[in-house]
Amino acid sequence: MFELLNTDPHSRARRGRLTTAHGVVDTPVFMPVGTQASVKALDNRELLEMGSQIILGNTYHLNLRPGLEIITAAGGLHGFMNWSRPILTDSGGFQVFSLGKIRKIREHGVEFRSHLDGSLIFLGPKESMEIQRVLGSDIAMVFDECPPHDAPAEEIARAVKRTIRWAAECLQQPRAPGQKYFGIVQGASDPKLREKCARELVAMDFDGYAIGGVSVGEPEPEMMKAVEITEPHLPVNKARYAMGLGTPAQLVELVARGVDMFDCVLPTRVARNGTAFTSRGTFAIKGGAVKADFGPIEEGCTCFACRHHTRAYIRHLLNVNEILGLRLVSIHNSHFFLKVMQDIRDHLEAGTFSEFRREFAARYVPTLKVQAARAAANADR
Repeated sequence: MFELLNTDPHSRARRGRLTTAHGVVDTPVFMPVGTQASVKALDNRELLEMGSQIILGNTYHLNLRPGLEIITAAGGLHGFMNWSRPILTDSGGFQVFSLGKIRKIREHGVEFRSHLDGSLIFLGPKESMEIQRVLGSDIAMVFDECPPHDAPAEEIARAVKRTIRWAAECLQQPRAPGQKYFGIVQGASDPKLREKCARELVAMDFDGYAIGGVSVGEPEPEMMKAVEITEPHLPVNKARYAMGLGTPAQLVELVARGVDMFDCVLPTRVARNGTAFTSRGTFAIKGGAVKADFGPIEEGCTCFACRHHTRAYIRHLLNVNEILGLRLVSIHNSHFFLKVMQDIRDHLEAGTFSEFRREFAARYVPTLKVQAARAAANADR
């Protein structure tokens, strides 16, 4: 159940609450990505301490390794990874369609070769929802077709038609106790296709709706347009999820456009390259400029890394390839993303979101390195 608590009078931003089988999620929310049943470089204690309410797992990857037999024996994905809070599982559609030329689309799914051993695999609505039922996630995403953003118009139209048909098939599949099903709206940046897809999915009465086909390499204005033309056709009383997004500045702007839920691998992905997020933008900790800088990654930050270690020390760890270095930056970046969302929720409650949005945009200057990494990062989802 999704409860709308309040709205911002100057934008489409909403403050809400999503109740799941494993707990309540306050929205807007950022979901750390745990593709392989683990948020890279972080343990569950750290995730809980930094305020993670819900994390994401992936159907495609978990089905391959460790496999459903092991996860079933562990009592489901929650038991396997010892995570007591909500989990959302992606359907695997994004991964399958990113395989490009080595997959074949069939009437009821996609035939492709495993990226691990080349074995032939078939994944469709029935198979994807069955895997997610066994995983026991709180929110299961429908199996959809996600074409490239620059695909020909005819291909995008076919993908929308197939997405709608597969969504109806997904809805017929059995689900785990308390499990919610979210539909995914496709249509690239075509307003008519987006509206058609949204209207047909809304008529099926899913528990929530995702805006798919974003963060697939398209320019930011095109991504924003896809969200803007989709959001008006989604029900007010259901959660809205923008898949694979985004940078901190994008999260603030997407909340202003009416989105409630987000996920992205960017916090831990760029951390492994030594890039840190701050309220003023990003910087490379490996750089010589912080060699003797004994301040924290960001002044005022309350994450473990900033409370206990300096930029100089973390730079040293990264440059000598000590694992602790990438862990500390991953902790800071993940904490930062979650803190941005907490700030958004607080300002929505206080009625000051428009001021927060304006001030955030004025001081946050993303680097070219981070912008270029966004599309590549989400390929890991």
